[in-house]
Amino acid sequence: MTLGSNDIERSLAFYDQILGELGARQLFNNGRLYFYGTGPGEVMLAIGGPHNKKEATSGNGVMAALSAPDHTTVERVYANAMELNAVDEGAPGNRMPTFYGAYFRDPDGNKICVCKLG
Repeated sequence: MTLGSNDIERSLAFYDQILGELGARQLFNNGRLYFYGTGPGEVMLAIGGPHNKKEATSGNGVMAALSAPDHTTVERVYANAMELNAVDEGAPGNRMPTFYGAYFRDPDGNKICVCKLG
């Protein structure tokens, strides 16, 4: 998944911390997109400017979900996001019997869910 940003440095500082809590790190970049993951062959999240060089915008109804290993990590990521001035979209809690999640918007307005299934 790729999330657009209009301020790459701000977004990288945000995601270095948020994704670091989930065991991911910046793996490589091509000068426009910065790819985060846990290692080769694993799912990655990219942050960068749109290919068409127009302004990045967040989509209504679009959300990235990040998997956490446990409830404590969901809570830690959410708290970290709030400390980094993310916008609260829903504090950690059970949404369904098998879904524990928290929601926030990153500095560019992209909606993120961090969750534990099961």
